[in-house]
Amino acid sequence: MSTPDSVATLDGLMNDGRPDTLPSVLEAAKASMIELLSQAPFPPSAVRVTVGPVTIEMDWPGTAPDAGTALEARVVPAPAQTMPTPGDGPVLDHIHAPTVGVFYRAPEPGAKPFVSEGDTVVPGQQVGLVEAMKLMIPVESDRQGTIEEFLQPNGALVEYGDPLCSFVPADGR
Repeated sequence: MSTPDSVATLDGLMNDGRPDTLPSVLEAAKASMIELLSQAPFPPSAVRVTVGPVTIEMDWPGTAPDAGTALEARVVPAPAQTMPTPGDGPVLDHIHAPTVGVFYRAPEPGAKPFVSEGDTVVPGQQVGLVEAMKLMIPVESDRQGTIEEFLQPNGALVEYGDPLCSFVPADGR
């Protein structure tokens, strides 16, 4: 590894890049951070850690700091969300954006949404669509469950993989 900007790979990922389990991804991310920090010639100027759904950022200054200059630690407040603990309620899963574009909950303006909070969905059922380069790409549920909450508003610009809605899987996993 030549610079602290090198990207460490994470174990605990399935072939399609999705986390095998959140604890295994968090453990792999922790190990990668420790490896990067131990090999860096000087400490990072900023560190940001978000646990769910796992974001870790470390920034180093472009050059090494002067020997007499201490790095100023920046503390960035964490988002106001907590990880659920067992017994906190239902286990939630997410339906993610299939591509970059604009997310819509209904087939056209003024139409009834494909689904609403509290609706039960089955595998292959359309829950929304993403408009990308004038193409309407369906967003479908990959398994049975109940829609808990839409995380993106109608008309929101979304990135590939952004969570669009949360749902409680029927199988509880």
